[in-house]
Amino acid sequence: MKQPGVLELRPARLPRARAPVVLLGGIDIVRALGLAGIPAIIASLERDTPAMASRYCAGTIALPPGAGRDAIVETLVRAGRWLALEYGAPVPLFYDNDDRLALVQDYRAALEAHFALLLNHPPLADALLDKARFQRLAEAYALPVPRRIDWQALDEEPGPVLVKPKTRTGWERSAVRAQLFGGVGKARLFACGPQARDDRLVSQLAPELTFQEYVPGDDTSIWSFHGFAAPGGQVLEWFIGRKIRTYPALTGESSYLRLARDADLERLGREIAARLRLAGVFKMDFKRHAASGRFYLLEINTRFNLWHHLGAKNGVNLPRVAYEYLRFARRPSHVPARLVYRWVSFHYDRLAAREAKLGVARWLWSLVQAPKVYAIFSWRDPAPFVRYWRGRLKQRLRRLWHSTAS
Repeated sequence: MKQPGVLELRPARLPRARAPVVLLGGIDIVRALGLAGIPAIIASLERDTPAMASRYCAGTIALPPGAGRDAIVETLVRAGRWLALEYGAPVPLFYDNDDRLALVQDYRAALEAHFALLLNHPPLADALLDKARFQRLAEAYALPVPRRIDWQALDEEPGPVLVKPKTRTGWERSAVRAQLFGGVGKARLFACGPQARDDRLVSQLAPELTFQEYVPGDDTSIWSFHGFAAPGGQVLEWFIGRKIRTYPALTGESSYLRLARDADLERLGREIAARLRLAGVFKMDFKRHAASGRFYLLEINTRFNLWHHLGAKNGVNLPRVAYEYLRFARRPSHVPARLVYRWVSFHYDRLAAREAKLGVARWLWSLVQAPKVYAIFSWRDPAPFVRYWRGRLKQRLRRLWHSTAS
């Protein structure tokens, strides 16, 4: 069978003895796979992403921009069919955001025929992508989630209220993100229910929002339980994460992260996975109540994410666990994660430090406490960083040219 034209391989990085992963994702997953010696073929609508410059990228699949989901899946199927013939079995397909996860779940029948996948049962999978449906699911299973507040009951809510989007698919183009959240963050905090209800944007966007009680605590109160589960919910490998800073504070993007240990959270996370009968990779986000110490479950994401690079550097490589389970049905022996490396995004953490009024000296001191992995930069893999800044420079020069020309 002829190699599809959309598939461009780099033979020197693609050993015959090691089947690749096809990745709908970015640099943190590429590097986690690279640490395990697993080649990654990046499938993307873009043609020049930083991840494609990585020493661990063994090829690319050119997805058709603007052609719709059917055409994207058809392109993936053509590449997957050829790779399965080349390697004697379907290769794994990984994905790292809600849009990519939704695509894989919606087209599972077509993709499962040509890729190694482990997805949750459709009703559960769909509920985990929609926060309103997840809230109802969690209540039905008596999971420890924050109390839901209906739109009609907001006027009677005296305490702080957290406003979140019902779904984060199409997030980059979302009116909730652009207007209500000002283009940054994942939620918005209001001092009380009436304040939220009286907000013009909240009223306008209410059908796209969900409301819940706010769990008190700063960024360090946000914990996460990361794992990979066999069908039926048995957690095969795991680690625990804890945030140091986010931007904006309390509701924003991760900027500085570390791993942690907590026996109670480990027990709770494993119990939830078993109760829901989760399958495959997952991340459970929790917040620990500042006064009671109780863990509240915020959401469950069943996709690969930036934490996996940090986990891999600390000895628990969940992408490798997923790969070996999907390729060879191997079940790992648990190895406790080290608490050595931390993860930082300089872009977001600089803003987080400024928001917290840390000052340059205190901020830099907080960063030198431990060795780090970075959102883009790596001494061992510098090309993505160079490509990223080359792209930023081109954008700035283009804007400057347009402004002077006008």
